[in-house]
Amino acid sequence: MILSRRLSNLAPSATLVMTGRARVLKAQGRDILSLSVGEPDFPTPKHICEAAKKAIDESFTRYTAETGIPELRSAVADYSNKFYGITAAKAENVIISNGGKQALYNCFQGVFGQGDEVLVPTPCWVSYPPMVELCDAVPVLVPASAEAGFKVTVADLEKKWTPKTRAMILNTPSNPTGACYTQAEVDAIAAWAQKKNVFTISDEMYEQLVYAPAKHATFAKWWEKYPDNFAVSSGVSKTFAMTGWRVGHMLAHKDLVTAMGTFQGQTTSSVCSVAQKAALAAFSGDLGVLVPMHAAFERRRNLAMEIIGTWKDVFCPTPQGAFYIFPDVHRLYKPEYPNSMALCELLLEKVGVALVPGEPFGDDKCIRISYAVSDDTLAQALERVGKFLYK
Repeated sequence: MILSRRLSNLAPSATLVMTGRARVLKAQGRDILSLSVGEPDFPTPKHICEAAKKAIDESFTRYTAETGIPELRSAVADYSNKFYGITAAKAENVIISNGGKQALYNCFQGVFGQGDEVLVPTPCWVSYPPMVELCDAVPVLVPASAEAGFKVTVADLEKKWTPKTRAMILNTPSNPTGACYTQAEVDAIAAWAQKKNVFTISDEMYEQLVYAPAKHATFAKWWEKYPDNFAVSSGVSKTFAMTGWRVGHMLAHKDLVTAMGTFQGQTTSSVCSVAQKAALAAFSGDLGVLVPMHAAFERRRNLAMEIIGTWKDVFCPTPQGAFYIFPDVHRLYKPEYPNSMALCELLLEKVGVALVPGEPFGDDKCIRISYAVSDDTLAQALERVGKFLYK
């Protein structure tokens, strides 16, 4: 079978690969503890599930508009205005997509052209560079070290800027590092991007998972002022424990929303009608249901950091958001595991712990640990890792 160049060169998601391998081994009877998946371990809140059941009972099971049902688009706009502290968001500025990933990809298709350079601060989510390449654009990695808190500065971006630079993708809170930019840092980067005419796509999927004293920093106010040069993406997956429902959204200029809707109409068409009703209940309901999940994630972060803090020669900034930890373990590399990929493969094979190597995220010195698991699972898994590293 002869495949296209585009798909022949496309690498699989490292996160999904490690998670899949862990599932296979577990199905074979192995004692596997997985800290690889970026998925809340909590059930979707009951009122959201009830809304989905009601939609089915009322036969709300047909196609909807490509951009999403009007009431959900309005609910997301209202949520955006309230949460981000803006006033300009309207339903026409919101598109509903099949997960946050599709919102991003549709936006990339709407903004990037062949040969355009796209700045991607790293470590970054593994899907950003491949999705940029699928648009025939060029991802330009902008590295940030653990010592810098895994955050880039205007000076870092300026070094990578060229006349071909079309856009930038920034993720806060970050997957894989859990780093959170401050609003002052975001404002400095946004001002630079506006001055340079660099279209900025802000992925704020983990916006509700920020731990005090940190506060969520957003590009939404810059979108409000310059809607033709900024877009903000998010969704229900992480916040409401709704990963499998596949509902994301983007706040953007109405013309870009229309173009994305056309593209979506020619690819996947509308989002599942039942899932949209569930998402509507999420955004319209009491956000108090998020408090216990938030508290559990913060407690688990503290537990993990306490254990990792005992690992000699490992440097790990305390994550301020999301549910990931990204320790720099390169000082522990040995001939038998000279890089993050080899280390993670051995950890899975020898001690039954699934982690994700840092190399696909853009930093081979690190490994990604997800603490979206029970306290006991987290503690047991990290104990196994520690014993392996210092045997």
